[in-house]
Amino acid sequence: MMRLHNLRPRPGSRHRVKRLGCGESSGHGKTSGKGHKGQKARSGGSIRLGFEGGQMPLIRRLPKRGFNNAAFHKRYAIVNLDDLGDFKAGTIVNEQLLRESKLVRGHFAGIKILGDGELKHGLKVEADKVSAAAREKIEKAGGTITLRDGRTRLATPEAVDLTATETTPKKSKTAAKAKSQAKKKISRKR
Repeated sequence: MMRLHNLRPRPGSRHRVKRLGCGESSGHGKTSGKGHKGQKARSGGSIRLGFEGGQMPLIRRLPKRGFNNAAFHKRYAIVNLDDLGDFKAGTIVNEQLLRESKLVRGHFAGIKILGDGELKHGLKVEADKVSAAAREKIEKAGGTITLRDGRTRLATPEAVDLTATETTPKKSKTAAKAKSQAKKKISRKR
């Protein structure tokens, strides 16, 4: 029976401490594994990261110019259809449910659904991005996809046509471009 006085760490989880300076026969005596002389052999003789002995360090020798887009990169939590197969039919799958079921963790800009795997029943999926393969498989199983910015994709094609007619038509790019050019001409005349 397991009791408090019986508890032992798992074998291999704890290591014997290397005892330094215990005589030459120990193998770690005399210089205690620090070699002979020099800055690293002294007590407190550590060298900061990137220090090259006074030589101009590599980080200062290399040119730094241009723009790097990495600071503005958005990281999405990725969920495959295999993971969604565990939920019951008709379940609303959103970020809260995915966090509770430990499918997504940490900080991210949004959730992206990818089409790896098959879906056997319809789910109501709420996500920020959905791949084309995942959208096709979810709709084929009889589910719906709601994108977080408000756009909804329903399973039946008739319903999709209805939503398309209800929305107001978007302005074409050429009309917007012509309008901006007209404003520039007016401002130049002034």
